[in-house]
Amino acid sequence: MKYAVRLIKNTFHPLRVPEGKEVKDGDMVLVTTDKGEEAVKVFTVNSEISKQWEKSKVEELTLIKVLNENDLETLKKLKEEEIESLLKCQTLIAKHKLGMHLVQCRITFDRKKITFYYTAPERVDFRELLKDLTQIFKRIRIDLRHIGVRDETSIVEGCGICGKPFCCCGFLRKFETTNIKLAKDQGMPIAPGKISGTCGRLLCCLNYEYSNYIEAAKGMPPIGSSVMTPDGLGKVFSLQFLSSKISVKLEDGKTKEYTKQDIEMVDAEVNVEINLPNTNQYATGEKIDMKQLKQLEDDRNSSTGNV
Repeated sequence: MKYAVRLIKNTFHPLRVPEGKEVKDGDMVLVTTDKGEEAVKVFTVNSEISKQWEKSKVEELTLIKVLNENDLETLKKLKEEEIESLLKCQTLIAKHKLGMHLVQCRITFDRKKITFYYTAPERVDFRELLKDLTQIFKRIRIDLRHIGVRDETSIVEGCGICGKPFCCCGFLRKFETTNIKLAKDQGMPIAPGKISGTCGRLLCCLNYEYSNYIEAAKGMPPIGSSVMTPDGLGKVFSLQFLSSKISVKLEDGKTKEYTKQDIEMVDAEVNVEINLPNTNQYATGEKIDMKQLKQLEDDRNSSTGNV
């Protein structure tokens, strides 16, 4: 198992090369998928990945042939046809005033199937649209496929605020449920631009380190609680979970950092005022739009697995 090919949504599949046929990294080849014959690029597989695939018995795609010059010219025209078909479908969607956003059009190399990927907040009655499409695209199977906004982002690709390619069009295969609590518990600013991705939903990476924050938070006093420090009484001002540092505002007005071993929670009134974070405001001080936050964590149909 030396080679793999990449389908839509950057999903890699091992490639089985029949005896007597040769391929090399970078070749464009033809394989059979559940959609029909598709032209895809060949990648050399790392030996460790190859071993894992062999153990897990990942389903292979079988090589039909390596594309020649004429095939590559056909593929080029096919890509141009996909763009034209997308624009035609968009025009019809506008004509029928349908609440759907067209994402991409794919035509199989054998021209037996054309797939239109779209997102929509609600179920769409596209029967009239389909009638019009059948008049334009004759002798070809038409598939109108509803996908989620997270699926859309994984298809169109791009870079996140971290500067790296989106997780969803790289290694991520399954979307986990995310909510605002994940951001709050990690001390992140509750600002939509900071905690949401291009898809308009909460960042998938909020899940990655959450368990570490929960483990680090054990034994940490809540913000605003009264504590005894080596320098006297004070109130917890802020917490740095990963470094296990606790900022305490002392009675003399100074703020110092301690470890959780250096302080002890006390049941006493401490004459110190601290400004607790307002959960109804963004980090910028703006009023939080709760409806907008709810939309960020709304995972209904955000990923349909229908790609």
